[in-house]
Amino acid sequence: MVNLDTKERYLLEDAKTQEALCVAKYKEHSEKASCPELKNLFSSLASKEQEHLDTINQILSGTVPNVEQNQSKQGQQTQQNTQSQFNLGNLQSQTPINMQANYNETDKLLCEDGLSMEKYVSATYNTSIFEFRDENIRKVLNHIQTEEQGHGKKIYDYMHQHGMYN
Repeated sequence: MVNLDTKERYLLEDAKTQEALCVAKYKEHSEKASCPELKNLFSSLASKEQEHLDTINQILSGTVPNVEQNQSKQGQQTQQNTQSQFNLGNLQSQTPINMQANYNETDKLLCEDGLSMEKYVSATYNTSIFEFRDENIRKVLNHIQTEEQGHGKKIYDYMHQHGMYN
């Protein structure tokens, strides 16, 4: 059982609020997006944010999950996903630029909102990591922050692939 001080509890409550907001917004974004690929991306991100919310709730209730066990499994999956994305990226780079710039303005706005949200949440975890005494909690928060950065990268990649950046 972990004993949190007032500041640590406050930081976790803030993370809990932000994660709940991410879940709600990504679910809403998934419904509003016109592109099926983007709908799936937002739906997937909502699920991951729910996992983060569940982890924060676990810590608040006194239990610290062991991220090292999960990281070895996820590391293998991430390596496989990265290889698939690399191969897909080679194919996409051959697509004419004028086709890539065809996107829905609402989808762009949803992506910009998601990317902004990920930047904020990642920064929130960055601050929290430095404010916790318990090394295991710091590892969990660092793991979540890394995943948040990965979420932002997925949104950025989607935007870039669809010509939403100049």
